[in-house]
Amino acid sequence: MKGKVVLITGGANGIGKAIATDFAKAGASVIIADIDGEAGTQTAVSLQESTDARVTAVQTDIANLENVQSSVAQVIEEYGRIDILINNAGWDRFGLFLQTQPEFWDKVIDINYKGLLNMCYVVLPHMIEQKGGAMVNIASDAGRAGSMGESVYAGCKAAVIAFSKTMAREHARDNIRVNVVAPGITNTAIFNAFDDTSLGGKVAQAMKNSVPLGRRAAEPNEISPAVLFLASDEANYITGQVLSVSGGLTMVD
Repeated sequence: MKGKVVLITGGANGIGKAIATDFAKAGASVIIADIDGEAGTQTAVSLQESTDARVTAVQTDIANLENVQSSVAQVIEEYGRIDILINNAGWDRFGLFLQTQPEFWDKVIDINYKGLLNMCYVVLPHMIEQKGGAMVNIASDAGRAGSMGESVYAGCKAAVIAFSKTMAREHARDNIRVNVVAPGITNTAIFNAFDDTSLGGKVAQAMKNSVPLGRRAAEPNEISPAVLFLASDEANYITGQVLSVSGGLTMVD
């Protein structure tokens, strides 16, 4: 990854932080784009000190197209290019569909789907101009198999998968690869928030018990190596694919 410039959304914590760590260790220049600017900066400083990689942060609300345009322009001005885009930022809360409200749907869609569209809309032209790039979009096995209490989130992640496959087709001629990593249950703030409700806690425990590999949730650093591989030159003949990293919780074609 030496010489590569990598932009990671939601890179301050959780899976995004693990991804940023792997890329920094591999020698890439890493930009953390996170709505929590303070946490993003803290992660960037920590990684720069521990890996000697060039790591910076830019406060970004991916649901706001103008903010995305400003952040990407800042990255291009400072680094000159974006070789790899990791669309990782996401958000959800457990709730049965009929117990949710349209305001909740809008927030889930804005962060998990519209935000990804905004990033692709702004970054892809730069990759086309530089005649190449790689993108890894973080979906979820909820988008492949459904997930109780995550109806709108699952719908967004299914949309991410279909959109990614379409981008892979449209931009293969531009030497741009687009792939998807679909984590299963993972020890992140989103999954741990299931315990906020009695039913959510029961569902979370049942999901853990259903994982063939270990009867547990994954740790973020068990998801990130798949992202690093798909973004790397070792995967230069792979595009339009979805890789589940779920301990066997879901086994789908």
